[in-house]
Amino acid sequence: MAKPKVFVTRAIPEEGLALLRREAEVTVSPQDGVISRADLEAGVKSHDALLCILTDRIDGALLDLNPKLKVVANYAVGVNNIDLAAASARKIPVTNTPGVLTDCTADLAWALLMDAARRVTEGDRFIRQGKFKGWGPQFMLGREVTGKTLGIVGMGRIGEAVAERAKGFRMPVLYTKRTRLSPDRERELNARHVELPTLLQEADFVSLHCPLTPETTHMIGAKELEMMKPSACLINTARGPVVDEKALVLALKAGRIAAAGLDVYEAEPALAPGLAELENAVLPPHLGSATFETRAKMAVIAATNLLACLKGETPPNLVNPEAFQ
Repeated sequence: MAKPKVFVTRAIPEEGLALLRREAEVTVSPQDGVISRADLEAGVKSHDALLCILTDRIDGALLDLNPKLKVVANYAVGVNNIDLAAASARKIPVTNTPGVLTDCTADLAWALLMDAARRVTEGDRFIRQGKFKGWGPQFMLGREVTGKTLGIVGMGRIGEAVAERAKGFRMPVLYTKRTRLSPDRERELNARHVELPTLLQEADFVSLHCPLTPETTHMIGAKELEMMKPSACLINTARGPVVDEKALVLALKAGRIAAAGLDVYEAEPALAPGLAELENAVLPPHLGSATFETRAKMAVIAATNLLACLKGETPPNLVNPEAFQ
């Protein structure tokens, strides 16, 4: 009996590929970069299952190329790169890799927060350029973190992990969430549920952890940046389009807010004009889940989800259960 055929749009850690190869014929796109639309279409046409990454646009037109496609397994938590309605209408299960990257993304959010507050990357550039002439009482002053107010927009798994870390810095937490945490959990995290305008007005650090939806696109724009304290720092490890990047550049240039730490970008990998030149912006290249341990676990989860669908089983991380109805 012939093995099912799996197309992987970009090489993932071997731990996941090894699982797939035990039970399927696996083709991995050879380029180390974003796959072209033509190559993506060719792969979908000729395979039974697709394992894709967050930069792959999976829409109805693509899915129509193969009515027998059995699953789209996303190597990511977010699925905003996939047209879920189109997949569900065609009874194609979509899966993701939740939970596994909670801690490493929370860690990176804190790295960005500390860096933006204390100007670490800016100072690193300064000293490498040979500009450091010695310590001074008012040299490269930053913002204190301990005891300041942390605002968390979207108190899901990652948001709660960020709040857990805030306890070590004795920070009160303001948060937004459709459904409030329990009173016991709020007390445990020293957290208070508020609406977004209140959070923006009162927080010293604003950390974004909401999914990208039509409602959250440009959730932080010029109006919202105006609400923030001039001493505040904005951190985004969610999705780039949650922030109006052009408005953020203007706010940072004008000193409307003190600093920003961004791991994701609105038109990634491109940056809004002027962003790269700003000293008060910390700009890593989408490193939220970039640890050896997490990326390997993501590969295993994605492969496990995909293989379950090929066997006709409900995958552990099904995003669109209506596809099975």
